[in-house]
Amino acid sequence: MRRLPRAVMWYLRELFGENAYDKYVAHLARHHPGQQPMSRREFEWERTDRLDRNPGARCC
Repeated sequence: MRRLPRAVMWYLRELFGENAYDKYVAHLARHHPGQQPMSRREFEWERTDRLDRNPGARCC
């Protein structure tokens, strides 16, 4: 029963894209080890701009 709240939080973070930056940083570390990651703010700006340029990529 203890895992349920954690699973719900994980699901909500995935649903709303809260894990996107963490996934980006992990990908960069794994595939581009010497590259400096964008700050969270820069990442969110880029992500928002990308979604605005391609509105069909959104679910809603």
